[in-house]
Amino acid sequence: MSEKTKLLPGDFAIWIFIFAELTVFAIYFVIYAVVRMQNVEMFNHFQLTLNRETGAINTILLITGSYFVVKSVDVIKQNKIKECYKFLYWALVCGCVFVVIKSYEFYMKFSVGIGLDTNTFYMFYLSLTLFHYFHVILGMAILLAIAIKAQRGSYDSNNYTGVESGASYWHMVDLVWIILFPLIYIIR
Repeated sequence: MSEKTKLLPGDFAIWIFIFAELTVFAIYFVIYAVVRMQNVEMFNHFQLTLNRETGAINTILLITGSYFVVKSVDVIKQNKIKECYKFLYWALVCGCVFVVIKSYEFYMKFSVGIGLDTNTFYMFYLSLTLFHYFHVILGMAILLAIAIKAQRGSYDSNNYTGVESGASYWHMVDLVWIILFPLIYIIR
């Protein structure tokens, strides 16, 4: 199948992985919503202890990172290899800042004794956001590997499936946060 007739960008195997990951997150989101409906007052109360501003900044960072990833795919198709890995490195900068901010948020919660066993809200907040956090780190590792390969000349306008695969995974991580942020931080 040629590049023009492919149904999905990247390698089909990454899509199996993405589907599995999205299924896990979807199940977790549904369980969260059901438990939240049974504990609305508690969830609303403890939700106010979260920093919406840092959550919003992290949303902007991941969306911006996705923009850079889209640009990397676009330019590699035009055989602009140097631009490809530069855009990937900019996406990595966005991911790094996200990780620093989220790490600070975790530190602030853990330093005052908040943990998975504090209450049901914090169990969900910490487990969902930590699970996503580790996906961001994995996404960054994937983007870094692709950027290094691009820098070494492994990708060009005839061979960019790896760039598309990494981009697809990064977009999945971004999509999950776009759902997770309002679900945990905003919806009351």
